[in-house]
Amino acid sequence: MRRPALYSSPRRPPEDPPANVGAEAAAPIAATAVPEPAPPVAATPPTSSTRRSRYLHMARNAATPVLAAAALAVALTVALRPAAPPVTQKDVDNAVRHTLEKAVLPSAVARAADKVAPSVVRVVAYDKSEKIGRGKYKPKEEGEIERGIGTGVVVVDKGVILTNLHVVAGADHIRVTFADGLESVASVINVQAENDLAVLQAHKIPDDLAAATLKSTATLRPGDEVAAIGFPFGIGPSVSSGIVSGLKRGFLSPEGKQQLSNLIQFDAAANPGNSGGPLLTMDGEVVGIVTAILNPTQHRTFLGIGFAVPIENAAAAAGMPPF
Repeated sequence: MRRPALYSSPRRPPEDPPANVGAEAAAPIAATAVPEPAPPVAATPPTSSTRRSRYLHMARNAATPVLAAAALAVALTVALRPAAPPVTQKDVDNAVRHTLEKAVLPSAVARAADKVAPSVVRVVAYDKSEKIGRGKYKPKEEGEIERGIGTGVVVVDKGVILTNLHVVAGADHIRVTFADGLESVASVINVQAENDLAVLQAHKIPDDLAAATLKSTATLRPGDEVAAIGFPFGIGPSVSSGIVSGLKRGFLSPEGKQQLSNLIQFDAAANPGNSGGPLLTMDGEVVGIVTAILNPTQHRTFLGIGFAVPIENAAAAAGMPPF
């Protein structure tokens, strides 16, 4: 039980003795106060916030060395890590080779066909037309009769087109359809009967019309890869590929009416409708105009032997200088 504090109090000094008290009387002894001991202070129990602060302080003190050690380890790892090796030409070559092995690239035939395709046109000859003026014809009507379908190739970007004479011979009028779908009436401006060639001039042309690139046949050899583009049986443009089978071949038309010479023989598939189309090399350049197929039977289908007029002859028909 807590006891009240005890304090010392000075004692009242003794009263002076009466006068009749002798000097021999003993002097009064001054009393000395002895302090009482302070009562013990009861200990105050720690609160929860005090304990939390104490734990945080202890944890902080304990974590500081650990964090310092971790930072030192990271710094040493970065400092001691070996530098990246320099990139060599061999590394570049390996990366390019790896990419080429994984990528799917278009074939040589596809690349060649893409290059020439904008210059290929569909040629249709009609038996019936109604001319409404000089160089002007009525739009195609249901009554018009297609008498022949062939192919042509633009050799001058002003709308000059090479095709076969037998495609357009005797036609009342001719229409051509460009790669972008534009359709135009075309007129025959020149022929070279001995090579079965005709030169057309389109009345309308696309704004961005491109002419095909022509290539001399001087370096052409049997076995060289070639491709043909055309509208076989009206379907197209269709691409077929093969090789040059021979050079300087002769051919007599099935009707026996015409003898052709100095032809390129090839085995890329060609059928009626391919006539007048380009025969091209794998660099997408035109070396001939597809003209005929040889089939000893009565059927007009391909058996593996086709012929093309060398581009030198065709270019001369269009008034273009020789190579």
